[in-house]
Amino acid sequence: MKTNSLYVVCFLLLCSISFAAESTVVHIFLDGPIHAVTSEYVTRGIDHAQETNAELVILQVETPGGIDGPMRTIISKMVNSKVPVAVYVAPGGARATSAGFFITIAADLAVMAPGTHLGSAHPVTIGEGGEETENRKTMMKKATEDSVAYIKTLAEKRSRNIEQAEKAVRDSISFTETEALKWKLIDFIAKDKNELLQKANGLTIKRFDGSEKKLNLNKPRVIAYEMTRRQRFLSFLADPNITVLLFSIGMIGILMELYHPGAILPGIVGVISLSLCILSAQILPINYIGAMLIAFSIVLFLLEIKITSYGLLTIGGVVSFVLGATMLFDAPIPEMRISYKVIGTSVFLITATMAFLLFMVVSLHRRKPVTGLQGLLQETGIAQTDIHGSGKVFVHGELWNATANEPISKGEKVKIVSVEGLNLRVEKQ
Repeated sequence: MKTNSLYVVCFLLLCSISFAAESTVVHIFLDGPIHAVTSEYVTRGIDHAQETNAELVILQVETPGGIDGPMRTIISKMVNSKVPVAVYVAPGGARATSAGFFITIAADLAVMAPGTHLGSAHPVTIGEGGEETENRKTMMKKATEDSVAYIKTLAEKRSRNIEQAEKAVRDSISFTETEALKWKLIDFIAKDKNELLQKANGLTIKRFDGSEKKLNLNKPRVIAYEMTRRQRFLSFLADPNITVLLFSIGMIGILMELYHPGAILPGIVGVISLSLCILSAQILPINYIGAMLIAFSIVLFLLEIKITSYGLLTIGGVVSFVLGATMLFDAPIPEMRISYKVIGTSVFLITATMAFLLFMVVSLHRRKPVTGLQGLLQETGIAQTDIHGSGKVFVHGELWNATANEPISKGEKVKIVSVEGLNLRVEKQ
């Protein structure tokens, strides 16, 4: 009996050890430009890892960079997380440049896959390549020094190469995975997630606050933390090209509704598109001068409906829209700027729509009236009596008093040349 009890106790002890040995790893994917939506996704993923008492967070990064504010939010969450964060630049061919470099340096573990690179973290301003004014030079110097101080702090706390990290910011230097390992910017290279977990198992890492933690990654259970549908939708909208296209569709729909009231569908599509355009613009960093120019273009397009400008207001609206679109977003990377092809497409669509609507209006104004007294002009009637100065004519199913400057016999066809009150002035056809 005692022997059986001993077997049961041993079995339960082994089971508890096996369960204790199993650790949880939360896998987060940072793919694409860094903005408010990706920042929300990553920070909530780290929160989820803390709530589930995970052993490690793998933040898989493939990004050209992004906005400074969301980047700092992600880094702040990483360095204050109770769960260690491993940044993994993957898959092969991926990059972690600009803001992605800062995030990699800030990680508890920095890992790269073969065929990847990181760096090129020099601050970027809108309109580079223009005239170098003293004010602009001063602003760029301040931005650079701020970024250098930030990367030096992160590298020092993570025991990484401060000198090379600074070069990546000052001189926009990039590093392959072997160069990054050589200069101690990363901890090791791993061809895939499984190799990363194998190499990280048993490592003792130094946390941002100076404490140490030994990673227990024996047979870990990896949980992929995906974006919610809302986050995926907002991430899709967080594209300046989508913003401009939504604006174009919205303007076209509203203009068509105003030119032809009662069409309903264009108005609905226009309002929805403009609403999504505003939502998209809230996610991205807006240049207010660009926004004002686009708002001015809207005013000009709407004024074209009421004022006869022979297309001048439309031309002004197009010019204002192009200027506003080119400077609308204060984006630090090309991937978050508006493509000139998209601007050209939008200009073509709006211009073509305005030209079509103006053509329809002009054609309507030139069309001969078909109702009322004006609708009688140039119409053909029949003389119902002899007209010697005055008489009766039959036109449009009605009998009218008529006058003529020449004699007209009964039954002859007449043409109406003017309407004078309730009398028609006619002549022989």
